Amino acid sequence: MLTIKTWLFIALGAFAAFYVLTWITVARQQQGEDANPGLLRSAIGFIANFFDTLGIGSFATTTSMFKAWKLVKDEVIPGTLNVGHTLPTITQAFIYIAIVEVEMTTLILLIAASVLGMYLGAGVVSRWPRRNVQIGMGIALIVAAGLTLMTIFNQSASGGLEMGLHGTKLWIGVIGNFVLGALMSLGIGLYGPCLIMISLLGMNPKAAFPIMMGSCAFLMPVGSTQFIRKG
Repeated sequence: MLTIKTWLFIALGAFAAFYVLTWITVARQQQGEDANPGLLRSAIGFIANFFDTLGIGSFATTTSMFKAWKLVKDEVIPGTLNVGHTLPTITQAFIYIAIVEVEMTTLILLIAASVLGMYLGAGVVSRWPRRNVQIGMGIALIVAAGLTLMTIFNQSASGGLEMGLHGTKLWIGVIGNFVLGALMSLGIGLYGPCLIMISLLGMNPKAAFPIMMGSCAFLMPVGSTQFIRKG
């Protein structure tokens, strides 16, 4: 009999297949464009995703390197981040969901909330002009910085021992992950804020790894296919 975790892996594989199929379909329609990433962009992907597996996140790292070498226009940074980091994130999710035991109700509800947030957010951001994206990213970064400062000055943010959420804390987590999923569409990474949220809710910080990587692995194909289709 298949377990809930096995069904989760099957669903993750289906999301990955849907994403790859969408990418290939659109790429064939744009055969005249140069799709070679080059050595520098490949190196950025390697470095960013190495730190991603440590829970640092890949979005801020990648964005800083994009800006330093002027590789990507501001208005397409959110789409580039989501599309480019989808497959590595799916790989991370398979690994961490397999090795870290998190209560499945908590894991599934938080993942579902983040996917809904990304779906609604990507549909809006993919149509935004350059200035709106810049302002949106700026506001979201200020919010992320505020969460980080809360962690630094709040000792309760060190986390607890629980591997799941219940009652009010569970719904706070669901709402929080919905917001973090929406912010992903702006190119603001989910990992750091999610780790902070999980710790503030009293969970073991180790539980954040399958939650944040599972959330991104499911929400990124959803958002990325919208970014791909809309160029």
